[in-house]
Amino acid sequence: MIPRGVLAFLGISFGLAWTVWEVLASRGFGPGDPRVALYTLCASFAPAVAAVVVRTAVTREGFADAGLRPRLKRSWPYYLAAWLLPLPAAALVLWLGQVLGLAQPDWTLARGVAELVSRAPDAGAYLKGAGTARVVGSALFASLAGSLVFFGEEFGWRGWLQQRIAPGRPLRAAVVTGLVWSLWHLPLNLRGYNFPGHPVSGQIAFTASLVCLSIIFGWLRECSGSIWCASLAHAATNSIGGSLVALALAGGADAGGVAVAYFGWLGLVPLGGLALWIVMSGRLAPLAEAA
Repeated sequence: MIPRGVLAFLGISFGLAWTVWEVLASRGFGPGDPRVALYTLCASFAPAVAAVVVRTAVTREGFADAGLRPRLKRSWPYYLAAWLLPLPAAALVLWLGQVLGLAQPDWTLARGVAELVSRAPDAGAYLKGAGTARVVGSALFASLAGSLVFFGEEFGWRGWLQQRIAPGRPLRAAVVTGLVWSLWHLPLNLRGYNFPGHPVSGQIAFTASLVCLSIIFGWLRECSGSIWCASLAHAATNSIGGSLVALALAGGADAGGVAVAYFGWLGLVPLGGLALWIVMSGRLAPLAEAA
């Protein structure tokens, strides 16, 4: 039997986010509309809202094990890993795609920046004519700022659900949370927000990626003792991993495909490898112990 708190959490998380996304779709907003990104970021706080409601009004457990303290002095190596690991992971995805003949990435990122500026002149003005180092630096900075945004998801997923969905069974908790997390994104993926033209195969690859990331983020949350470390990892995964791979492939025949993508099949090499190491080395501990 599913606990009442879990049911309430899922109902609020899915209900709020899916309502926002369906309203956008009904008004004709598509993946290329910059306003979609803003509303999507607002919807990303649905899991946090759900966690707050459940902790205060349903289970009344409070926030003692929510991991709200940053714990930077003790846990800075995990923050550094959360921030920087997506960079070599993205490079590996692109290199594998090139070696296997699946993609021809633009390692300078100039092609992707030009396309970004043409699609969103205001948003991309800062990067116009920027070199590779500046683009990568911007992605690194964006991930620091983005951790505040992705706290909205992580406070729900790692800050509550992954602790409660399978107490004492961290691997099962991570897998189930990854499946739920992927399902939560379903309305976006089926409309081509992450994999234009490949909604079904993209969703499958995305699900596998999120299961791996649930293991990785859960490990970072447990080792650091803070939800902020997982929030930084989530932001870096999107801003550094996902964005840099997309920029390197932009304008090519392989752009938007499922094979060469951070959340695609080749992305499972670095993500799956790290997740496997965490599990096989016994480093994945129950999140409730990280209070």
